[in-house]
Amino acid sequence: MIEVDVEEVLRLRRQIVAGGGEAPSLLGFFARAAVLALRDHPVINSALSEESELTYFDVEHLGMAVDTPKGLMVPVIRNAGDLGALELTNAIRDVAERTRTGRIAPEELGGGTFTITNTGSRKALFDTPIINQPQSAILGIGAVVPRPVAIADGEGHYEVEVRSMMYLALSYDHRVVDGADAARYLDSVRGNLADPQGLLEARAEVVA
Repeated sequence: MIEVDVEEVLRLRRQIVAGGGEAPSLLGFFARAAVLALRDHPVINSALSEESELTYFDVEHLGMAVDTPKGLMVPVIRNAGDLGALELTNAIRDVAERTRTGRIAPEELGGGTFTITNTGSRKALFDTPIINQPQSAILGIGAVVPRPVAIADGEGHYEVEVRSMMYLALSYDHRVVDGADAARYLDSVRGNLADPQGLLEARAEVVA
């Protein structure tokens, strides 16, 4: 579990709205930061079968835990790694709405490679989610709250500022993922959120 300063994410959203644009949701930014980090930490984007066969995925099929009248369901956004923060925002809203209204297709409820659960939407500061097997890990997103934080000025001095803070928690299959792997992945997600402008763009096509 790590603490993340998302003040820059909120500032960018305000700038986009003030300029008349359509801003990604906070969850859209968080999801983009999470799937982007999977590329640098492929062990997080893996699955261990009942036969102990480990598969590393070269795509990011993102499961989104959705609270429905019938209980928890996890629709999957295919190729989520190819989507920017705004595209992910729209995709998340779409699958969540169709899941809650019973219009999600059965094939959309399987095949995920990594899952996110946003208990922060219910005001939880953090949680310890259970992995969606056979996936190797699941990311829990906590509520964004204002808190006083000590900020370094570059000369070894600190000032206290009120910043928008949140917790990210990663639960993982310890047969596949070590604690150091989990910590490195979370630090990459935090680094991605520190540069929210870079989360707006979708995956660029690789030209040979």
